[in-house]
Amino acid sequence: MLSHAQIWRALDRLAERLDLSPSALARRAGLDATTFNRSKREAADGRPRWPSTESIAKVLAATGTSLDEFMGLVNGGTGGRRAIPLIGFAQAGEGGYFDDAGFPVGGAWDEIAFPNVGDEHAYALEISGDSMLPLYRDGDVVVVSPSAPIRRGDRVVVKTREGEVLAKELKRQTNRTVELRSLNPEHPDRLLQEADIAWIARVLWASQ
Repeated sequence: MLSHAQIWRALDRLAERLDLSPSALARRAGLDATTFNRSKREAADGRPRWPSTESIAKVLAATGTSLDEFMGLVNGGTGGRRAIPLIGFAQAGEGGYFDDAGFPVGGAWDEIAFPNVGDEHAYALEISGDSMLPLYRDGDVVVVSPSAPIRRGDRVVVKTREGEVLAKELKRQTNRTVELRSLNPEHPDRLLQEADIAWIARVLWASQ
């Protein structure tokens, strides 16, 4: 889920990448110069104030920034694009693609261009089949970070020591167990022993 702080940081990163102040970025987009000032980021009572979708759309159009690039900034990257490894979701359960920590290894991966998400070990999985409907469809691509911190409610990819690969939502994690909520209501939730998990990584982005 996107947070108030992530969106504002992404706008600040975009301004820095273009060597602009937040005020100059707003003016370039045809907005009032104070639109992105820090004083506009909270209401008088301290509640977070979000930038409007219209203001973000104008900034992206004025700077030639794609939505994918902006989402890379939201997720902690510095902008720009780079090639990241890509394999099919079914292949992820086979040997030779990951090390013991869940980082991609080997030369059998394809590649796709993706905005820099700030994790040099990020990789992409192409969904196959309908077991993850309605959230992920056949042919969707999810970008996964094995280095990103994981919290309750995050969408994650989990590989068991038996080679099963799951895309679920993290429901609860303790020192002994991991509870996963199914993305497809026709499939059951899962309770795994920590000792049975090879690795778990957070989904940063999905093409939908």
